[in-house]
Amino acid sequence: MRILVTGGKGTLGTSLVEELNRRGMEVWTCDIKHSHENNHLRCDISQYRQLSEIFINKPFDYVYHLAAEFGRWNGEAYFEQMWTTNVIGTKNLIRLQEKHGFLMIFTSSSEVYGDYRGVMTEDIMDTAEIRQMNDYALSKWVNELQILNSEAMYNTETVRIRLFNVYGPGEYYSPYRSAIALFTFRALHNMAYDVYLNHKRTSLYIDDCVRSMADIINNFRPGEVYNLAGSELHDMKYVSDMILYSLGKSDHNVTYKDAEPFTTMAKIPNLSKAKRDLSFNPRVALEHGIPETVAWMKQIYK
Repeated sequence: MRILVTGGKGTLGTSLVEELNRRGMEVWTCDIKHSHENNHLRCDISQYRQLSEIFINKPFDYVYHLAAEFGRWNGEAYFEQMWTTNVIGTKNLIRLQEKHGFLMIFTSSSEVYGDYRGVMTEDIMDTAEIRQMNDYALSKWVNELQILNSEAMYNTETVRIRLFNVYGPGEYYSPYRSAIALFTFRALHNMAYDVYLNHKRTSLYIDDCVRSMADIINNFRPGEVYNLAGSELHDMKYVSDMILYSLGKSDHNVTYKDAEPFTTMAKIPNLSKAKRDLSFNPRVALEHGIPETVAWMKQIYK
């Protein structure tokens, strides 16, 4: 079985490739980054020529489409790259899927649920009008609509997954990364950071995430969409306190605020479909995942 992972050098892509390799798959990566590996192809997915050349001599059974500009505020600051990569890049891949017939697993985001205040079941988009709250969220929902249109017009076969707050070793710091990465890096370096008290989240450890992503090809159901999320509902002070405890530090550099604008107050996912079809069962609790993340970041940043 030959598999392509777009964005294969990113945080999630790197771990997914390792998991697929452990399972004996022939895995290729494409990424905007150069790399020395034999099975790596440099490609900007927003450039159709670069992407199409990958498929000329290499038929793929599955494509995991992870390549994207990540994050709400990154999408505001660098909206040109975000819209070009996320929307045009995905459209390019869909056109090649229509031509070559590979099966695709697309990584969407919990951000598509926007301002929805209830339990987030995958079919909410079919029954309620959802307002996405930032450009990143909009781009991911546009991607999903492009996929649905292609399925209807050309009978392409894709599974969509909506990821909720994936964290863990391998996520290098930038100001646009996930909250746990931000908290850990800034606490480690005695930098100030804000914690919003009134948001509720679940956080999914990266090993649990990639294991479930890899499982999709064992029970591939075209047209399905799944929430992948942790099972512990928590506020953000809880994870901040756990990070500070792991580092032996106080919260004197932390500013507590009520809520962050332009983001969902509570992300409460329904996981029943993923449990039914993928045997989804997150194993790593925050009390174990947070110290592992802190230890990795301490090692990386000395």
